[in-house]
Amino acid sequence: MRKLSYFIAVSIDGYIGDPSGEAEFFTRFVDEEFFGFLKEEYPETLPTPGRRPLGIDHLENKQFDTIIQGRRSYEVALDAGITSPYAHMRQLVASRTLTSTDPAVEIVSGDVAAKIRELKREDGLGIYLCGGANLASELVDEVDELVIKTYPLILGSGMPMFGSAYAQTEFALESHRVFGNGVVVRTYGRKR
Repeated sequence: MRKLSYFIAVSIDGYIGDPSGEAEFFTRFVDEEFFGFLKEEYPETLPTPGRRPLGIDHLENKQFDTIIQGRRSYEVALDAGITSPYAHMRQLVASRTLTSTDPAVEIVSGDVAAKIRELKREDGLGIYLCGGANLASELVDEVDELVIKTYPLILGSGMPMFGSAYAQTEFALESHRVFGNGVVVRTYGRKR
């Protein structure tokens, strides 16, 4: 059975973006060592438009072959004129207001948790939950793994990892890696 992984960048104080949702400032921590890790372990998490300029367009997906993101996360790409930001994966966007702007992007307007359960029953690699906070809250019961990239930055306020109240959910630390630039990547598996 496939798993849903919330692969997310956060500040030390647990925010995935500033109060407006902006998170571009995290990219300044992507140095040679950290980029090497992403390229080796999670190349598919880098958006399609950046893969060719970075020289990684040829790399195969290693962890995920499907991505789901919320409307606000997807609109970052749309605002840049990109309708298929992860063309190297099956793309889903959870939204009750958007209509598909690209045939490669499936809009999920109904029960997104039911859709994830359906996807988990299919063969393939994992499912990458890209964001955002509200979608993560809606899917918290379906999240099997957290891959938290913590950047050495305090935001003070902003968009939390999970956008609304939910029941406590326990995860177990499976691995961690510390980089020279201060980034820490921790992987947690859901305790069953």
